[in-house]
Amino acid sequence: MEDKELENSIMGKIKTGQIKIKSRYIFLAEKLGLGTAFALSVLLSILLFNLILFYLKETDNLKYLSFGKFGVFAFLESFPYLLVVAFVLLIGLSGYLITKSDVSYKKPFGYMAAGLAILIMVVGAILTYTNLARGFEALSQRGNMPVRMFLKPLTDMRNSGVAGIVFEAGDGYLILETTHGLRNVNIVGIDAVPQIDKGQFVIAVGSQNGRDFDAQKIKIINRQDIPAIDRGIEFKFGPFVQKDLNEDNVKSLPPDMFYFNKQEQDCVKNCFNTNLGPKECFAACNK
Repeated sequence: MEDKELENSIMGKIKTGQIKIKSRYIFLAEKLGLGTAFALSVLLSILLFNLILFYLKETDNLKYLSFGKFGVFAFLESFPYLLVVAFVLLIGLSGYLITKSDVSYKKPFGYMAAGLAILIMVVGAILTYTNLARGFEALSQRGNMPVRMFLKPLTDMRNSGVAGIVFEAGDGYLILETTHGLRNVNIVGIDAVPQIDKGQFVIAVGSQNGRDFDAQKIKIINRQDIPAIDRGIEFKFGPFVQKDLNEDNVKSLPPDMFYFNKQEQDCVKNCFNTNLGPKECFAACNK
């Protein structure tokens, strides 16, 4: 009797429009849409985790921590915040989509969330052995704006740190080939400066002083330790990165090889006409 009353009640609500019956095709479409959104969020999470690992492994970011308290600001300045935030949001979205699926009724959510996180990290770590992240790095170097936005710390100038190849070493200063061009690094404020020769790869922490960089600490490192920076320098200088490049003649380098803005390029061009060396050119154009 109760079943009959329930049936009549439901049928009455259907007839009056209080309950609407969905087509099975609508149910199927919703299920496919949920599955597609879940798969896409997982794939993007894997990609972002791979890019985070790539960034921390191949750039100068973690190397600044080796300077102790002197390197904290450089580390924080160069940290890939956007990548990490986007990754966390996508992980959260994936977990939310799980709760909306049929699977959530079959197994505890905690186990599924933990399994999903492990899957994403394992697959993301495996992808570090491929050239996937290198492809995104190349897109960023060529100016692809969406990719460049996520890898922004890779292409940004550091105000608290600098890494590059020694182009010229002099009394109290270094001229470094960096991903943004030649930079003048003042090392007079460092207590114990190691023997630094041309062609060596160095990393320093300190502060920006106009177009120059005032170093507080400096270390010699292997260029293989931060290969993304090494590739960025090669991309910037191209055929001008040569071991036998004569640093005494600034005419060996075009103006855009110096770290100056467009308004200051005229000053650098004058260095060519007067045959000034890089150090003298920085001094003249920083006034």
